[in-house]
Amino acid sequence: MRRKRLEDAKSAVSEMLDLPREIMLNLPRITMIGNNQMIVENHKGVIEYTPERIRVNSSIGVIRIQGKDMKLKNIAADDIMITGGMKGIEFI
Repeated sequence: MRRKRLEDAKSAVSEMLDLPREIMLNLPRITMIGNNQMIVENHKGVIEYTPERIRVNSSIGVIRIQGKDMKLKNIAADDIMITGGMKGIEFI
């Protein structure tokens, strides 16, 4: 209950100050260009990496990307770039 109130307060402050919600609430931000490039910001690390499946940990759970010939092009503390033929994204 207390956590919900804290998230509600952060969301309200974010709206009042016109700040991006993903920053205030530590949410992942996913940007896709077509189905062959994805950037995941505010991640918490890579859990699994194969050319057919990549799993990324985040504050809202695991993000699973499925596809073909996928590669991690860039892994930084705050974002990950994935390239290849992406076929599906799931939030687990």
